[in-house]
Amino acid sequence: MQLSCVKLAQMKDRFALDRFLPFRLNRLAAEVSERLSRVYAARFDLDIPQWRVLATLAGEGESTAQAIVQSTRTHKSTISRAVQQLEDKHLIERAVSGRDRRAHVLKLTAEGRRLFRQLKPLVLGYQEKLLGSIEVKAADALLRGVDALEGSLGLRGEEQR
Repeated sequence: MQLSCVKLAQMKDRFALDRFLPFRLNRLAAEVSERLSRVYAARFDLDIPQWRVLATLAGEGESTAQAIVQSTRTHKSTISRAVQQLEDKHLIERAVSGRDRRAHVLKLTAEGRRLFRQLKPLVLGYQEKLLGSIEVKAADALLRGVDALEGSLGLRGEEQR
């Protein structure tokens, strides 16, 4: 049984969510983030938002919760909860900002820095393994493409703002 020309045209015009780039990027990011969390969740008792706060502070030295919300695109209540949990674990601390006495900056404690030193090679190893699962040229093209997309959306260098 053959499909009519009308039916074939409709099939070609169908919207395929699984081929739609924004959906694919979101699904891919969620899966990569979930699999990465397996690297640190059990061993370090961290969830994804806590990891994002720790990683931000490890890279920046200090930050405000609001800046972490902006750079990670994580809801402010989620970051607020993660900050409180990390403070309770003595991995981060709050200090009054030298620039604005009403604001607080977050910093890793000595224990937080020690934990991140253990965590860093594991997460970098995960990244290396992930990129190593595709050809070198494809990995280079992927990284250049991500850089270009971030640039076109005004996300490059956002962390420094």
